[in-house]
Amino acid sequence: QVQFVESGGGLVQPGGSLRLSCAASGFSFGRSTMNWYRQVPGKQRDMVASITNNGRTNYADSVKGRFTISRDNAKNTLYLQMNDLKPDDTAVYYCNIYSSRLGAPTDYWGQGTQVTVSS
Repeated sequence: QVQFVESGGGLVQPGGSLRLSCAASGFSFGRSTMNWYRQVPGKQRDMVASITNNGRTNYADSVKGRFTISRDNAKNTLYLQMNDLKPDDTAVYYCNIYSSRLGAPTDYWGQGTQVTVSS
């Protein structure tokens, strides 16, 4: 079964950095577009970064210049390097496949990893 296990979150001060990891299994990771999403309580889940199988990247305007998405296909792992973190980055972060057939992420959500940015 498709599975995502996110890790690397924690408490950090504004201006600090974190690197998130997503261990993926159950599908052809190397042929899939992968996205990072984030969600705060009471709000919808939003895409923050995307990377295709060819390495093309895209970012939400709110994180451009601060976040970097990358992948290691040999390890079936997706990464999100987050620098210059701001309180508005506080959220639960999730990874998922972006399905071109569906035009949307899949329904296979992991538990996510909590990122808290606070002084």
